Amino acid sequence: MSTSSIAGLSMSSSEGRPPDLSIIIPSWNTLTLTRECLGSLFSNDHGCELEVIVIDNGSADGSPEMVAREFSRAKLIRNPVNEYYSKACNQGAELATADVLCFLNSDTLVPPGSLRKMLNFLEGNQDYGAVAPRLNNPDGSVQPICRRFPTVFEVIADQFDLSRWQVMQRYRASANMRDFDHLSSRDVEQPPGACFMLRSRDFNTLGGFDESLPLFYSDVDICLRLWRSGQRIRFLADAEITHVGSASVVKHALWRAEFMRNQVRYFRKHHGWFAAQFAKSIIIASGVRTAIGTALGRKPVPEKKRLLREVFNSLRIAVSE
Repeated sequence: MSTSSIAGLSMSSSEGRPPDLSIIIPSWNTLTLTRECLGSLFSNDHGCELEVIVIDNGSADGSPEMVAREFSRAKLIRNPVNEYYSKACNQGAELATADVLCFLNSDTLVPPGSLRKMLNFLEGNQDYGAVAPRLNNPDGSVQPICRRFPTVFEVIADQFDLSRWQVMQRYRASANMRDFDHLSSRDVEQPPGACFMLRSRDFNTLGGFDESLPLFYSDVDICLRLWRSGQRIRFLADAEITHVGSASVVKHALWRAEFMRNQVRYFRKHHGWFAAQFAKSIIIASGVRTAIGTALGRKPVPEKKRLLREVFNSLRIAVSE
């Protein structure tokens, strides 16, 4: 049984009228960024009635207290421990009352107009399952981070530096959509998950985010399931938000190991047992290579022991399912 606590009210200002859009924000130890994100939501006129839901994953930096104190109109779910991204998003979706959901990272700033443009697109294009905006860096430059769906070749690319190989260069260029400047709108397979909008009925039909992919690949997974259900996904270039990037993830001590474990689970789910075993073998080979290099290196013995423990602990987590 969950021991999470819930507080707060809807942001919607029209009494008796349901919100147009439920904004769902998972947060973990990003107090300043969360404050700025919520400020951009509450201080701007977005042209639609918003319901803001913050799911705090056991932050120790005062984030939930800040949200309760400074943004009392937001609904706040306080998890006593870090439940990670997928479960937190599902918790927020369960509490949401709008017909459209928008999953938003806490390290974003939302200017006026962008949410309305995304909402208008979904309302006017029933054959689309989701829409995502253009992400900009804080300096205003575009983040070119739409992707094509990964293949098991992705694991090799992640584990070994083969950037000099032409086949790897071609793969990376295709997988990372380097043929797309992100300055125009188009259909994409996998937009960035930092801001992702879809109808609540479609989200519920899909069963929400897959909680067996708690931190990584859950956004890839839900995009693939949308496409397989016959619904397209739109990248909307004229809807822009600012994205800092990886603000919470990099604070996770074993984020790299969790990334590899989620990667293996994704390939098992969508490409089968053999693909998962291939991914594991590549990860193990890379780990053994790193361990040998560490053992034969010139670092002091205590430092070698510490690094080797980290390598084998990461491998243990990565290949466990």
